[in-house]
Amino acid sequence: MAARALGVEPLGPVPERLVSVATKLFAEKGFDRVAVQEIVDLAGVTKGAMYHYFGSKDDLLHEIYGRVLRMQTERLERFVASAAPVADRLRAAAVDVIVTSIANFDEAKVFYRSMDHLRPDKQREVRAERRRYHERFRALVEEGQRTGVFRADTPADLVVAYFFGSVHHLGTWYSDSGPLSAEQVGDHFADLLLASLRP
Repeated sequence: MAARALGVEPLGPVPERLVSVATKLFAEKGFDRVAVQEIVDLAGVTKGAMYHYFGSKDDLLHEIYGRVLRMQTERLERFVASAAPVADRLRAAAVDVIVTSIANFDEAKVFYRSMDHLRPDKQREVRAERRRYHERFRALVEEGQRTGVFRADTPADLVVAYFFGSVHHLGTWYSDSGPLSAEQVGDHFADLLLASLRP
C-alpha cells in the first residue's frame, strides 16, 4: 500500500504527512493494529524524523483529534461573538459542528474509537479541551434562556449533552454516498435542536 493509495500526498511537511498517514491507517485498521514502522514507511520518513515531531504513536493520536477540535473551537468563537440574534448564532454553531465533523470523519472516528489508548494525562487534556468547547456552546443556550428566546425548563447542560451525544454517533450511520449531504444533516440537526428549545 502506498501513501498515495491512502489519499495522502507523498510530499509536503513531515508532520502533515505523518498525521495524514496515521489518520488513514488508524481509521482503516484501528489504533492498536498499526505499528510506528508502518506509519513512517508510508509517510516516507524515518522513525527518527517522526520522533522529532511526535514522541510516540499516542502523541499522533492526540494531534489528530486536537487539530479538529482547535479548528471547531475557533469557528465556534466567531459564532459566539457575532452580533446576530442568539437563535441564529446557535443554529449556525450547530450546523457547523455537524459539517466540520463530517468533513473530518476519519479524524473523528479515530478519536472516538481510540481515546482510551491515550495516556491518562492526555485523556484529561483532551476532555478539558472538549469541555471548554461544550461550555462555549452551552453559553449560547443559556443566553437564549435568560432572554426568553429559548425555554428555560430544560437544563442547558442536558440540552448540550443530548445534542453532542447525537453528533458523536454520526460515524455509526452517516455515509457520504447516502441521500443527505453534510449540510442537509447539519440543517436537520440544528432544526431539531432549535425546535426542542422553542418556548
